[in-house]
Amino acid sequence: MKWIALVLAVAVSPASAQGSFEAYDPSILQVCLENNEMGGGDPSTCIGLGAAICIEGEAGSSNVSYGMCMSAEWQDWDDRLNEAYAIVLQQQREFGVHLRDVNPAFPNPDEVMRDMQRAWIKYRDLACDWERIQWAGGTGAGPAAAQCMLELTARQMLFLNARGQ
Repeated sequence: MKWIALVLAVAVSPASAQGSFEAYDPSILQVCLENNEMGGGDPSTCIGLGAAICIEGEAGSSNVSYGMCMSAEWQDWDDRLNEAYAIVLQQQREFGVHLRDVNPAFPNPDEVMRDMQRAWIKYRDLACDWERIQWAGGTGAGPAAAQCMLELTARQMLFLNARGQ
């Protein structure tokens, strides 16, 4: 939605919107996810970890740096979400070929998945818009919206990633 672009334009520099905010270290998320995968842990414990370390480190804890750290990790999760989505979508295409052999009346799985993801994006945007509104125009609105985007995107990535394995 339009406010997302505004929040990111105000709270995030162009470099950080592309995931290159120097205070954010993407290896923190990568290592956390790998450790949870190998150890059978809960990958949802990784959500927000990189942003928290970013805030505690070089970036500092101002609203602007908070938003930048959250947005940088959100972009990291969004990139991973797009990868997971592509994998699951391909699996659904292959499944659909076999499914049509069983019963041609079944809905096309990859079309249903695309519709599901589009509906999820709309839900995420509205949920984070609602979160932003709770700040009634205060300076915490941008960072709160960025944190919302991070959390919901991460959870959707984990959901799709689990389906794609």
